[in-house]
Amino acid sequence: MTDDQALLEVRDLRAGYGVSRVLDGVSFRVAHEAVAIVGRNGMGKSTLCDTLVGLLRASGGEVVLRGERIDGLAPERVANSGIAYVPQGRRLFPSLTVDEHLAMLARRTRGKRWTPDAVYELFPRLAERKKHGGADLSGGEQQMLAVGRALLLNAHVIVMDEPSEGLAPTIVDVLVDAVHHLVDQGVAVLVVEQNLRAAVRMAHRQLVMVSGRLEAEFAGDELLARPDLQHRYLGVGGHELEGEYR
Repeated sequence: MTDDQALLEVRDLRAGYGVSRVLDGVSFRVAHEAVAIVGRNGMGKSTLCDTLVGLLRASGGEVVLRGERIDGLAPERVANSGIAYVPQGRRLFPSLTVDEHLAMLARRTRGKRWTPDAVYELFPRLAERKKHGGADLSGGEQQMLAVGRALLLNAHVIVMDEPSEGLAPTIVDVLVDAVHHLVDQGVAVLVVEQNLRAAVRMAHRQLVMVSGRLEAEFAGDELLARPDLQHRYLGVGGHELEGEYR
Protein backbone atom coordinates (compact mmCIF):
# COMPACT_ATOMS: atom_id res chain seq x y z
CA MET A 1 0.00 0.00 0.00
CA THR A 2 1.50 3.35 -1.03
CA ASP A 3 1.26 6.53 1.06
CA ASP A 4 -1.43 8.05 -1.15
CA GLN A 5 -3.74 5.04 -0.88
CA ALA A 6 -6.58 5.20 1.60
CA LEU A 7 -6.20 3.34 4.87
CA LEU A 8 -9.84 4.15 5.62
CA GLU A 9 -12.52 4.79 3.01
CA VAL A 10 -16.14 5.60 3.82
CA ARG A 11 -18.65 5.32 0.99
CA ASP A 12 -22.20 6.70 1.11
CA LEU A 13 -22.52 5.79 4.79
CA ARG A 14 -25.99 6.00 6.33
CA ALA A 15 -26.97 5.36 9.94
CA GLY A 16 -29.42 6.46 12.59
CA TYR A 17 -31.55 5.48 15.55
CA GLY A 18 -34.85 3.79 14.84
CA VAL A 19 -36.66 5.76 12.12
CA SER A 20 -34.42 8.80 12.65
CA ARG A 21 -31.63 8.99 10.08
CA VAL A 22 -28.53 10.85 11.31
CA LEU A 23 -25.88 10.06 8.70
CA ASP A 24 -27.15 10.72 5.20
CA GLY A 25 -24.61 9.53 2.64
CA VAL A 26 -21.22 10.32 4.18
CA SER A 27 -18.19 9.69 1.97
CA PHE A 28 -14.51 10.45 2.59
CA ARG A 29 -11.09 8.81 2.66
CA VAL A 30 -8.11 8.98 4.99
CA ALA A 31 -4.60 8.07 3.89
CA HIS A 32 -1.44 8.26 6.05
CA GLU A 33 -2.53 11.59 7.55
CA ALA A 34 -4.70 13.29 10.14
CA VAL A 35 -8.17 14.40 9.03
CA ALA A 36 -10.58 16.42 11.18
CA ILE A 37 -14.38 16.36 11.13
CA VAL A 38 -15.85 19.64 12.41
CA GLY A 39 -19.41 20.89 12.74
CA ARG A 40 -22.06 22.16 15.10
CA ASN A 41 -23.48 20.02 17.88
CA GLY A 42 -26.09 17.55 16.69
CA MET A 43 -24.78 17.28 13.14
CA GLY A 44 -23.88 13.58 13.40
CA LYS A 45 -20.17 13.63 14.23
CA SER A 46 -20.32 11.29 17.22
CA THR A 47 -22.77 9.06 15.38
CA LEU A 48 -20.16 8.79 12.64
CA CYS A 49 -17.57 7.67 15.20
CA ASP A 50 -19.91 5.07 16.69
CA THR A 51 -20.73 3.71 13.24
CA LEU A 52 -17.09 3.49 12.15
CA VAL A 53 -16.10 1.46 15.22
CA GLY A 54 -19.13 -0.84 15.16
CA LEU A 55 -21.04 0.54 18.16
CA LEU A 56 -23.88 1.51 15.80
CA ARG A 57 -24.81 -0.58 12.79
CA ALA A 58 -24.93 1.24 9.46
CA SER A 59 -28.17 1.15 7.51
CA GLY A 60 -26.35 1.58 4.21
CA GLY A 61 -23.02 2.32 2.58
CA GLU A 62 -19.58 0.87 3.23
CA VAL A 63 -16.64 1.28 5.60
CA VAL A 64 -13.45 -0.07 4.05
CA LEU A 65 -10.24 -0.51 6.04
CA ARG A 66 -7.12 -1.28 4.01
CA GLY A 67 -9.23 -2.65 1.19
CA GLU A 68 -11.51 -4.83 3.34
CA ARG A 69 -15.11 -3.99 4.30
CA ILE A 70 -15.67 -3.81 8.05
CA ASP A 71 -19.17 -2.32 8.23
CA GLY A 72 -21.47 -4.70 10.05
CA LEU A 73 -18.71 -6.19 12.21
CA ALA A 74 -18.99 -6.24 16.00
CA PRO A 75 -16.86 -3.63 17.82
CA GLU A 76 -14.25 -6.14 18.96
CA ARG A 77 -13.80 -7.37 15.39
CA VAL A 78 -13.49 -3.81 14.12
CA ALA A 79 -10.78 -3.21 16.73
CA ASN A 80 -8.99 -6.41 15.74
CA SER A 81 -9.18 -5.31 12.09
CA GLY A 82 -7.17 -2.19 12.87
CA ILE A 83 -9.31 0.71 14.13
CA ALA A 84 -8.77 2.03 17.66
CA TYR A 85 -11.19 4.40 19.35
CA VAL A 86 -10.64 7.22 21.82
CA PRO A 87 -14.22 7.98 22.91
CA GLN A 88 -15.65 11.25 24.08
CA GLY A 89 -15.58 11.31 27.88
CA ARG A 90 -12.56 8.93 27.99
CA ARG A 91 -14.50 6.03 29.64
CA LEU A 92 -11.77 4.97 32.03
CA PHE A 93 -12.15 2.68 35.05
CA PRO A 94 -12.05 4.93 38.15
CA SER A 95 -10.57 2.25 40.44
CA LEU A 96 -7.85 0.99 38.08
CA THR A 97 -4.43 2.59 38.06
CA VAL A 98 -2.73 3.90 34.95
CA ASP A 99 -0.52 0.79 34.94
CA GLU A 100 -3.53 -1.50 35.27
CA HIS A 101 -5.35 0.20 32.38
CA LEU A 102 -2.37 -0.39 30.12
CA ALA A 103 -1.67 -3.88 31.45
CA MET A 104 -5.07 -5.07 30.18
CA LEU A 105 -3.74 -4.80 26.62
CA ALA A 106 -0.02 -5.25 27.25
CA ARG A 107 0.07 -8.97 26.38
CA ARG A 108 -0.93 -8.19 22.81
CA THR A 109 1.90 -5.69 22.30
CA ARG A 110 4.98 -7.91 22.43
CA GLY A 111 7.19 -7.17 19.42
CA LYS A 112 4.96 -4.32 18.25
CA ARG A 113 5.53 -0.57 18.02
CA TRP A 114 3.24 0.48 20.85
CA THR A 115 3.86 -1.03 24.28
CA PRO A 116 3.18 0.43 27.74
CA ASP A 117 6.79 1.67 27.84
CA ALA A 118 6.28 3.44 24.50
CA VAL A 119 3.10 5.06 25.83
CA TYR A 120 5.01 6.31 28.87
CA GLU A 121 7.69 7.69 26.56
CA LEU A 122 5.06 9.56 24.53
CA PHE A 123 3.30 10.83 27.67
CA PRO A 124 5.92 11.20 30.46
CA ARG A 125 3.27 12.59 32.80
CA LEU A 126 1.56 9.19 32.79
CA ALA A 127 4.80 7.55 33.86
CA GLU A 128 4.84 9.86 36.88
CA ARG A 129 1.24 8.90 37.70
CA LYS A 130 1.30 5.19 36.85
CA LYS A 131 0.17 4.07 40.32
CA HIS A 132 -2.71 6.56 40.49
CA GLY A 133 -6.30 5.50 39.82
CA GLY A 134 -8.29 6.79 36.90
CA ALA A 135 -10.48 8.89 39.19
CA ASP A 136 -7.39 10.59 40.66
CA LEU A 137 -6.09 11.86 37.34
CA SER A 138 -6.68 15.33 35.94
CA GLY A 139 -8.77 15.67 32.79
CA GLY A 140 -5.63 16.03 30.70
CA GLU A 141 -4.02 12.97 32.26
CA GLN A 142 -7.20 10.98 31.66
CA GLN A 143 -7.15 11.96 28.00
CA MET A 144 -3.51 10.94 27.67
CA LEU A 145 -4.40 7.57 29.21
CA ALA A 146 -7.38 7.14 26.86
CA VAL A 147 -5.09 7.79 23.89
CA GLY A 148 -2.37 5.54 25.29
CA ARG A 149 -4.83 2.70 25.84
CA ALA A 150 -5.97 2.98 22.21
CA LEU A 151 -2.38 2.95 20.98
CA LEU A 152 -1.80 -0.46 22.53
CA LEU A 153 -4.10 -1.94 19.88
CA ASN A 154 -1.37 -1.01 17.38
CA ALA A 155 -4.11 -0.04 14.94
CA HIS A 156 -3.79 1.38 11.44
CA VAL A 157 -6.42 4.07 12.12
CA ILE A 158 -7.22 5.88 15.36
CA VAL A 159 -10.58 7.64 15.74
CA MET A 160 -10.68 10.38 18.39
CA ASP A 161 -14.00 11.91 19.45
CA GLU A 162 -13.59 15.41 20.96
CA PRO A 163 -10.06 14.80 22.32
CA SER A 164 -9.51 18.43 23.40
CA GLU A 165 -12.83 18.82 25.22
CA GLY A 166 -12.41 20.63 28.53
CA LEU A 167 -8.61 20.62 28.41
CA ALA A 168 -6.16 23.41 29.14
CA PRO A 169 -4.18 24.82 26.18
CA THR A 170 -0.96 23.22 27.41
CA ILE A 171 -2.59 19.76 27.34
CA VAL A 172 -4.04 20.44 23.90
CA ASP A 173 -0.46 21.17 22.80
CA VAL A 174 0.56 17.71 24.04
CA LEU A 175 -2.28 16.07 22.10
CA VAL A 176 -1.44 18.00 18.92
CA ASP A 177 2.16 16.82 19.16
CA ALA A 178 0.97 13.26 19.78
CA VAL A 179 -1.24 13.28 16.68
CA HIS A 180 1.63 14.53 14.53
CA HIS A 181 3.89 11.84 15.98
CA LEU A 182 1.35 9.14 15.15
CA VAL A 183 1.09 10.31 11.55
CA ASP A 184 4.89 10.28 11.31
CA GLN A 185 4.72 6.65 12.50
CA GLY A 186 2.37 5.76 9.61
CA VAL A 187 -0.90 5.81 11.56
CA ALA A 188 -3.98 7.54 10.15
CA VAL A 189 -5.88 9.70 12.63
CA LEU A 190 -9.51 10.81 12.32
CA VAL A 191 -10.29 13.60 14.78
CA VAL A 192 -13.80 14.82 15.57
CA GLU A 193 -13.49 18.24 17.18
CA GLN A 194 -15.58 21.16 18.40
CA ASN A 195 -12.41 23.16 18.99
CA LEU A 196 -11.68 24.52 15.52
CA ARG A 197 -8.23 25.80 16.42
CA ALA A 198 -7.27 22.40 17.80
CA ALA A 199 -8.72 20.66 14.73
CA VAL A 200 -6.69 22.85 12.37
CA ARG A 201 -3.52 22.27 14.37
CA MET A 202 -4.02 18.51 14.45
CA ALA A 203 -5.13 17.96 10.85
CA HIS A 204 -4.19 19.63 7.58
CA ARG A 205 -7.56 18.58 6.11
CA GLN A 206 -10.85 19.54 7.76
CA LEU A 207 -14.22 18.17 6.63
CA VAL A 208 -17.36 20.06 7.67
CA MET A 209 -20.42 18.03 8.66
CA VAL A 210 -23.86 19.61 8.30
CA SER A 211 -27.04 17.64 9.04
CA GLY A 212 -25.42 14.25 8.59
CA ARG A 213 -23.56 15.08 5.38
CA LEU A 214 -20.08 16.35 4.61
CA GLU A 215 -20.69 19.70 2.95
CA ALA A 216 -17.19 21.14 2.51
CA GLU A 217 -13.48 20.42 2.79
CA PHE A 218 -10.72 22.85 3.72
CA ALA A 219 -6.96 22.63 3.95
CA GLY A 220 -4.47 24.32 6.24
CA ASP A 221 -5.85 27.27 8.18
CA GLU A 222 -8.29 28.47 5.51
CA LEU A 223 -11.41 27.81 7.59
CA LEU A 224 -9.84 29.33 10.70
CA ALA A 225 -8.92 32.49 8.75
CA ARG A 226 -12.35 32.95 7.14
CA PRO A 227 -15.10 34.15 9.51
CA ASP A 228 -17.55 34.12 6.59
CA LEU A 229 -17.00 30.38 6.09
CA GLN A 230 -17.23 29.75 9.81
CA HIS A 231 -20.57 31.55 9.86
CA ARG A 232 -21.81 29.68 6.81
CA TYR A 233 -20.88 26.19 7.91
CA LEU A 234 -20.54 26.40 11.70
CA GLY A 235 -22.88 29.24 12.59
CA VAL A 236 -20.09 31.18 14.28
CA GLY A 237 -17.39 33.64 13.35
CA GLY A 238 -15.17 36.42 14.56
CA HIS A 239 -15.26 36.89 18.36
CA GLU A 240 -17.48 33.82 18.74
CA LEU A 241 -14.44 31.62 18.15
CA GLU A 242 -13.40 32.47 21.68
CA GLY A 243 -16.28 30.22 22.77
CA GLU A 244 -17.33 26.86 21.38
CA TYR A 245 -15.21 26.99 18.23
CA ARG A 246 -12.20 28.70 19.77
